[in-house]
This record gives sequence, structure tokens and C-alpha cells, in this order.
Amino acid sequence: MLVLTQTEVRRLLEIDPLLASLERAFVELSAGRASVPPRNAARVEERGLLAAMPGYLHGILETKLVSVFPGNDALGLPTHQALIALFDDATGALLAVMDGTEITAVRTGAASAVSTRALARDDARVLAVLGTGVQARSHLDAVRRVRDFREVRVAGRTPARAEALAAEVQAEAAGSFEEAVRGADVVCACTDSGEPVIRRQWLADGAHVTSVGASSRGPELDRETMLAGLLVIESRVAFEPYPAGAHELEGLDPEAAVEIGEILSGSHEGRASDEQITVYKSMGHAVEDAAAAGLVYSRALELGIGAGVEL
Repeated sequence: MLVLTQTEVRRLLEIDPLLASLERAFVELSAGRASVPPRNAARVEERGLLAAMPGYLHGILETKLVSVFPGNDALGLPTHQALIALFDDATGALLAVMDGTEITAVRTGAASAVSTRALARDDARVLAVLGTGVQARSHLDAVRRVRDFREVRVAGRTPARAEALAAEVQAEAAGSFEEAVRGADVVCACTDSGEPVIRRQWLADGAHVTSVGASSRGPELDRETMLAGLLVIESRVAFEPYPAGAHELEGLDPEAAVEIGEILSGSHEGRASDEQITVYKSMGHAVEDAAAAGLVYSRALELGIGAGVEL
């Protein structure tokens, strides 16, 4: 099998091809041409969980094991750590094991960028990113590729971290989440907060909101924001209980949401007006890992990168 380190995965995973691959993956998922069971997890009480995310798409058979330990932030460690195993879809033979931490970070921000390209107003010029961690950086990289933002704001619970990230990525540090959100055309929530970091009354008409927070403690978005306009998800599995689904969707009618693949394929209308608020609530999905891992593996074979190992 081929073994690929985090450094190698970072070199091999290119954002622009990933955006196109994710769009195809979402369309295939909504069309019923992917095999992806709900995510399940083993819990370490009061510490974290280990989740399994198998999936099959476009000849790519893979599974990701990802640990989520929120307390790691205080230890200077990633809160999400993962590996991905890739298998031959003809024989089931193990083809590769690769770092999944980098893939998880990059594909999540890229999926939000796909939703932004599909749903944000064409004239969106102000971007607000809430959070200062790995996902904030991923979103700042990916989402800025799909719209020509003239102003980028960063906000976090720790002002010093927000100021440091803003200086690093040529953005402005906002004094609060509310200050960042008010007047923004695109808002990306990238926190591990167990309570809402966005309030409906802060949102401008026509704003597009993305949310990737999946805290075990509670929702990242308030209910009013979830019901403000067009609600978009990766899959209706997101309505199942956490960790398969999202806290924000509990108690809502699954038919009230639209899958992003349905919008990308044209089978469902997207944004209906410049004033409509659109919300993309992501839980992360195995087809995103498959799309990214497939690109990484193909590129590694092409360039001769990675170490061959016999088990």
C-alpha cells in the first residue's frame, strides 16, 4: 500500500480541482449514485469521540477515522485528527493510507466555497469569517476564490488571535462576532461553539451563511437564522441525531431543506432573489473525503510521491 504523510497530502491536494470534484460528488450523492452510511462514533466521556465515515463514489472506496477532542486546543493540538484508507473497488485490496487531518480541513472549507459559488449573490463583496482556527484559515483560502471580496473580516472569542489571523491573511479584525456579521454578504461560521455565534437580526438581506461547526454541546446557528430563507445541506442524513446529524436541524422537517447537489444539478432552484438569505449547514460528508482522497492518490501516483509499505 501507499503511505502519504500530512506534508505530502498538503502538497498534493490542490484547491481548484477539488472544488470541481466536490461539485460532481454532491450531484452524484443527491442522485443516489453514492453509497454512504450515516457516520457513527465511539465516545470517550467528557473528552471526545472517534468517528467512522466510510463511503463509495466514482470508483473511490474509502473510509475515514476521525477523532474530535475539543480540549486539544488548550494543549496546542488539533481538535480534529484523522486518517483515510483507500481500497480497490474491484478487489477490496488496500491501496493507500493517508493523513486525513489535512484533507478534513481543506475539503470542509472547499465545500463551503462550493456553496458560496452556487448561492451567494454575484455582487457579494464583504466576507466575514467567525473563528480563528484551522477551519477559519481553510475558509479564508477557499471562499475567496469564488467571489471578488473587497473587504474580509475575522472575529474570534480571543481578540488577540483574531488580530493575529487577520494580519496573517490580509483581513480586518472585528471586535465581536456581531461586528463582523453586520453588513457582510457572506458569513462563514467556523467555530466549535456550543451556542449560537450568529443571530438572525445581525444578518443583512441577501446574505449567504455557511456553518461547519459540529460541537457535541449544541448549535452554532440560532433557529431564526436556520429558518430565515433557503436552507441547504449536504444530505438529509444531517437531520439524524448527532454525530450523524446537526443540532441546528433537530425538530425541523427534512423536506424544508434542499441538498446542495440538487441545486448544482439544476433539479432544484437555488437563490430566488437578491434579498433572500441562504444558509448552508454542513456536517461534513464522506463523499467530500472520497473526492479529496481520490485526487490526492491520483496525483501521488502521477508524481511518484509516497512510501510503499507491505503489511
